[in-house]
Amino acid sequence: MATATPSPTAADPAERFARSAAVTEAGSWLRTAEVPGWMAERHASHRFVVRRIPFAALTGWSFDPGSGNLGHDSGRFFTVEGLQVSVGSGPFPHWQQPIIKQPEVGILGILAKEFDGVLHFLMQAKMEPGNRNLLQLSPTVQATRSNYTKVHRGADVPYLDHFLRPAPGSVVADVLQSEHGSWFFRKSNRNMIVETRDEVPVAEDFCWLTLGQIGRLLRRDNVVNMDARSVLASVPTGAPASGAPCCDTDLLSWITAERSRHTVSAERIPLDAVAGWRRGPHTIERADGRYFRVVAVAVEAGSREVAGWSQPLIEPCAPGVTAFLTRRIGGIPHVLVHARVEGGFLDTVELGPTVQCVPGNHAPLPPGDRPPFLDTVLTAGPGRIRYEAVHSEEGGRFLNAESRYLLVEVADDVPEVLPPGYRWVTPGMLGALVRHGHYLNVQARSLLSLLTTGAAVLQD
Repeated sequence: MATATPSPTAADPAERFARSAAVTEAGSWLRTAEVPGWMAERHASHRFVVRRIPFAALTGWSFDPGSGNLGHDSGRFFTVEGLQVSVGSGPFPHWQQPIIKQPEVGILGILAKEFDGVLHFLMQAKMEPGNRNLLQLSPTVQATRSNYTKVHRGADVPYLDHFLRPAPGSVVADVLQSEHGSWFFRKSNRNMIVETRDEVPVAEDFCWLTLGQIGRLLRRDNVVNMDARSVLASVPTGAPASGAPCCDTDLLSWITAERSRHTVSAERIPLDAVAGWRRGPHTIERADGRYFRVVAVAVEAGSREVAGWSQPLIEPCAPGVTAFLTRRIGGIPHVLVHARVEGGFLDTVELGPTVQCVPGNHAPLPPGDRPPFLDTVLTAGPGRIRYEAVHSEEGGRFLNAESRYLLVEVADDVPEVLPPGYRWVTPGMLGALVRHGHYLNVQARSLLSLLTTGAAVLQD
């Protein structure tokens, strides 16, 4: 059994995390190749069942007779309401849609500890009803305030005290970050990494893994969940590379200009007033069957704080594509970011991937209205794809929501003059921005986690 060693507080944090990222096969607890088998064993140890049900069969949930909003009888957890958005330009300048309103801030926290001179991270094999394969690696703690204050009258959340009351000097990262701006209204979660020197009993659904092992697992489809990817984007990576074409002040000024040039109106409206959507016994959906639908499920989960419950979920109608274009500028790897407007964002614009969309939603549009660079990503040959895997989105609120995540290398096929809202930046610059809230959206953070863990490398 590995033994814990005191943390070398004088060491450079980025160097210590880089050392952990370099350990990909010989972790102190499980070999990387053993993790899928361990997760299958944890899956077999519990009863997991997710059934679609009609809205009338939801327990503790109901439609408000005045607004049609779908909410919990406790007034906690979340509500499904309507949203009216106007962005003033583009192929979709105005629209209405259902959206999740969840005002409380949850905790997404990963506990770190050094064993045999290498940082390890306590990961949980967690069931979420919306994941296609149900069980994925999640943060040590992944809990809404309603859950960890036990509105559901369930069991305590393991390891929660490390994040509610962190020891002095133990916090590596702590920042409020946005959730999906297309499906959540101004939702934030607290993303944390906390290092401990204490002895930590390992519960049966948890294991210690190095950063490099997590990176190897990120190369597999649907193994590391969205919340873990979001937190891992905050791993310290050192200063941005020198020689970049703009300094951080220039980048912040550009983001501020992008936020200033967009006029966005996003107002909550009654769910019953959302135009173009219809409510049936089992779904709330558009008449043309596009974008997404709201459904209801009943859940049995032997490893969760509550063994059974029912809830609404958002189900997209098709998988998405999420990609960074990458290239070298002055010999330094860069990624192409997009200053995205999403109706649920707190501050108008956040930096997202080069491409973030469901391609089928844009198929009827003329070429000039299709998302820039979508065809570049969809037609990229194998030699240009530096990373590719399918990952689930938030499995606690979305059903079968998956995206194909890619890093696609380009050369001279991207014009020097970029469309408005696009800019080349270094991963180091993104690493500096992600230490602050509401600069990178959750999809961009997922892609950044591939670089912080070593799942993908942009240099030869």
